[in-house]
Amino acid sequence: MSGDAVDTVVFDWGGTLSIWAEVEMEDMWRLAADHVAEVTGASNGDVLARLVEVEDRLWTECAETAGGSRSFRLVDVLESASDELGVDVAAAVLEEASLRHLDSWTPHVRHDPDAAATLTALKERGLQVGLLSNTHWPALFHERFLERDGLLDLIDLRVYSSDEAWMKPHPEIFRLTLDRLGADAARTVFVGDRMRDDVWGAQEAGMRGVWKRTPHAKAHDGVVPDAVIDSLPQLLGLLD
Repeated sequence: MSGDAVDTVVFDWGGTLSIWAEVEMEDMWRLAADHVAEVTGASNGDVLARLVEVEDRLWTECAETAGGSRSFRLVDVLESASDELGVDVAAAVLEEASLRHLDSWTPHVRHDPDAAATLTALKERGLQVGLLSNTHWPALFHERFLERDGLLDLIDLRVYSSDEAWMKPHPEIFRLTLDRLGADAARTVFVGDRMRDDVWGAQEAGMRGVWKRTPHAKAHDGVVPDAVIDSLPQLLGLLD
């Protein structure tokens, strides 16, 4: 991996620091649908189907928008589904439904077993470590998983698209991450499992993009990563 010496490494979260969870979207929405249906009197099946449909549509719209898309949040999914169903879901119900949905993910979220050791080694080398994730989950939910697995204090800055106006690969979210870290793009490496969102997006922002190859990750026409790794510890060898 050629270029300037590296003093900052920024990671993607899902599929990179965390292990990709193979779960059905419908299962994740079932508890939220039960609660919304109970409070509003709407059909449980209709609520569940609409929640799944809206989330899938929002992610698809993001993926198909050239240059990245505006971010969306968990509450946006619930509000859109409520509008389409014609039910009036109060803010308190939205919050409760959100928590029920997020809690259903807890058993499925696992971090890479090499994540803590790799992040520790980067810190020992004097490098800044950042995280930039495309997500519609609230930041606090991610933070609780990172803290649970001993990673929170190993990451200097964490940026979630749910708190920002844009998602990867839009250059603005890469730029604000660099600005908040006080980092030079030419001396920063971004590590992610998605060729377009992570590698290409980082390269367009002037960073070097390292592709972490995972079972679900796919190549993307025209995107050439600066390096490829199959496991997080391989990154240390590249940097050394």
